[in-house]
Amino acid sequence: MSAFAYYQSVKEKAAIMQVSSPAVKGKRKRKAPLAKAGKKIKRKHSVHRETKEEENHKRPVTEEQSPTGGTECEGSETLHTLLTDLATVSNSRDRASRLFQWIICPVPAKVFLRDNWEKKPLLIRRENPDYYKGLFSTAEFDRILRNDDVQYGVNLDVTSYTNGKRETHNPPGRALPYSVWDFYESGCSLRMLNPQAFSSTVWNVLSILQERFGSMAGANVYLTPSGTQGFAPHYDDIEAFIVQLEGKKHWRVYNPLSEDEVLPHVSSPNFSQAEIGKPIMDVVLEAGDLLYLPRGVIHQGNCLPDAHSLHITISTYQRNSWADLLLKVMPAAVEMAMEEDVEFRRGLPLDYLTFMGVQNSDKEDPRRDRFLSHIQGLMKKLVSYAPVDAAVDQKAVEFLHDCLPPVLTSEEKASSVWGAPVRWDDGEAVDMAIHVKNQTKIRLLRAGVARLCSNGEAVCLYYTTENSRVYHKEEPKCMEIKAEHTDAVEFLIHAYPNFIPVSSLPCETAEDKVSLAELLFDKGLIHTLEPLTSK
Repeated sequence: MSAFAYYQSVKEKAAIMQVSSPAVKGKRKRKAPLAKAGKKIKRKHSVHRETKEEENHKRPVTEEQSPTGGTECEGSETLHTLLTDLATVSNSRDRASRLFQWIICPVPAKVFLRDNWEKKPLLIRRENPDYYKGLFSTAEFDRILRNDDVQYGVNLDVTSYTNGKRETHNPPGRALPYSVWDFYESGCSLRMLNPQAFSSTVWNVLSILQERFGSMAGANVYLTPSGTQGFAPHYDDIEAFIVQLEGKKHWRVYNPLSEDEVLPHVSSPNFSQAEIGKPIMDVVLEAGDLLYLPRGVIHQGNCLPDAHSLHITISTYQRNSWADLLLKVMPAAVEMAMEEDVEFRRGLPLDYLTFMGVQNSDKEDPRRDRFLSHIQGLMKKLVSYAPVDAAVDQKAVEFLHDCLPPVLTSEEKASSVWGAPVRWDDGEAVDMAIHVKNQTKIRLLRAGVARLCSNGEAVCLYYTTENSRVYHKEEPKCMEIKAEHTDAVEFLIHAYPNFIPVSSLPCETAEDKVSLAELLFDKGLIHTLEPLTSK
């Protein structure tokens, strides 16, 4: 089956997917859950009693050893040296893997993903205060305040946590050094919410890492005066890598209060000290150290009296669970089942309200058993109607919208539209005779820069190159792909990281091949093996 035929076949599924409601973001409200089928609501004890296996599963670990054989760690390189080296790596997936390995060095990535990811905290002590040097600094913080339009409440939060009370002190308007540093000297913490919008290094790091995670990589920077605390105990809905950049900070880490709060879907409200019990980890991070926290792990940090603290939290995997995928799959599956299977359209029993519902849940009634059995049967049949690929594509489109645009290497820029020599010179446009030819070798700019999907009406190529460094400042970017070009675009995507000649694209004519290549080149989605010239 051709790519176009396949995408045509899923148009109806994709159209149904468009009606799915997006997940609602926000803080977790501490309230009783809905009653489960056949059971009344019962209040749960606030303390989670772990089995021995669960207790071992969440026990914090401190990794200080070197990796076996020393082959998986980039730890001897400075960040500047590493990023310079990575710019010469042809495959963007390899760049992402190497950068992530450097961040968590000396723990091998495969060990981290097996033992810690979504499972338990990880502390890495380095005794090397310059390890993360160049990622961000207080000097850069000050430069950004002076030179960029930093807005209170949008780009910067001013916070304090005193006597068990968390407060935010954001005035309206632009955050200028005069007022920001006055807040800081008064004992307030400063949180920069999107440093990637202002720092080219943070932008570069996050744009590379997002390919490693297959999920948005974000960051916040926290600057805290000595002897203070800016935030109450809480847990987050993201996987957090706390990277200590300057000074030091005291962290206390606590287990989730219940099984319901393991890997939560939303962040928690602020906790009181009495609610969270004793910490499972009590450590001081110094410059060069890293602390990884899975989502749902309660934590709080405070500065010691003798030093300020600057750290950046790199975050990922927000709303990227099986449940998030199923939230898209299930409503669409029900819609499709209703259209195609009469069993789903049959009416409910005339008297079902007399024996179903919470008020009837304690009744011993055979009609309840038959009703629940019928529901279970329909649920089993529902699987065959689940448009999983369409749902995954919808998740992928959201991810591409979340993504930062790529930071181009000098080679990528020179061999793409961004470095094309066309320019205005001496009253006229020059070097206009630059064209893609059949023998030109091309490939995608990055592995994750574009994805072919059906939106229910047409086959579209979604891409990230025109995204903003400011989260969702731009609408999702896509271009419609002609029916005769879908096979060729899919061929190009799967060919990465190899360069392929334009002549190898599976289009009907040579003109179609060049036309498609020029379209993708013009949108900045591909680059050439050698920079284009007029010769």
